[in-house]
Amino acid sequence: MSEQGIRPTLAELIELRAAATGRRVPRRGRLGHGPAPSPLRGRGMEYAESREYTAGDDARHIDWRVTARSGRAHTKVYQAERERLSLVVADTAPALYYGTRVRFKSVQAARAGAVAAWLAAREGDRVAALRASLREPPVPPAGGQRGVLRVLDALVRWYAAPPDDDAGLPVALDHARRLLRPGARLLVLAEPGSLPAVPATQWAALARRAEVLVLLLVDPLEMEPPAGLLGFRDGGERYQLDLSSAAVRERWAQAFRQPVQDALQRLPGRGVRVELLATDAPSDAWLPVLDRPQSRVA
Repeated sequence: MSEQGIRPTLAELIELRAAATGRRVPRRGRLGHGPAPSPLRGRGMEYAESREYTAGDDARHIDWRVTARSGRAHTKVYQAERERLSLVVADTAPALYYGTRVRFKSVQAARAGAVAAWLAAREGDRVAALRASLREPPVPPAGGQRGVLRVLDALVRWYAAPPDDDAGLPVALDHARRLLRPGARLLVLAEPGSLPAVPATQWAALARRAEVLVLLLVDPLEMEPPAGLLGFRDGGERYQLDLSSAAVRERWAQAFRQPVQDALQRLPGRGVRVELLATDAPSDAWLPVLDRPQSRVA
């Protein structure tokens, strides 16, 4: 594995701009694309609903069809469009700083976050980022290239080596909840082993505020281990793990595959999209998931 596969560089994250700019943007108004509709009802550009006319409403907005059908005066109400926030949450659990194919999971996380940041800028969003730190503040929301470069710089720092103050994914998601406003997009770059610590209610609360996508960073060796002896080094010591043993393979599956399977089964029911991103996959391979319908929680 090359040095570039061990630590992300700002240059490679900047180059990923092409991956986002080459993506077709569907017609504005579909979930997850274009300016986000504000939940506040106002006189904007986009029709929201019709309601009964009350004193003080502008007579120019009377909905004559509904009025004729119901026999009571109704007025049209519109949604005001506003800039959407795209927030990247970076899990910095120690297990991410590892990989056997092409690059470390941490590097793939940084690259996927960069693609998301460039896509947000292309779609006119403000972009921000944070990690689970009790000392470091979030990267504040900003639009355009300025906002993207701030996020990329943070991703390079966060994924160069495991931070010594990682407070866990639940803390990061709690920080995210405070920043999110209705209509936002949230991308969580996650180590699968971090997810069991996140309460189901926390995911549901996030999904009520934003379009949530969790990218699970996995290594091919974790998903499909060899059947024989596996040698590895821990510091100066060398070890061999006998994966021909059924008991050992079961423990391996519990450690690496079970968190992935649990996330795939449970999170969609909480209104959260989930996608796997392997270390040897293209860093933009997850983008098509944005075009799929998303469940919503009440």
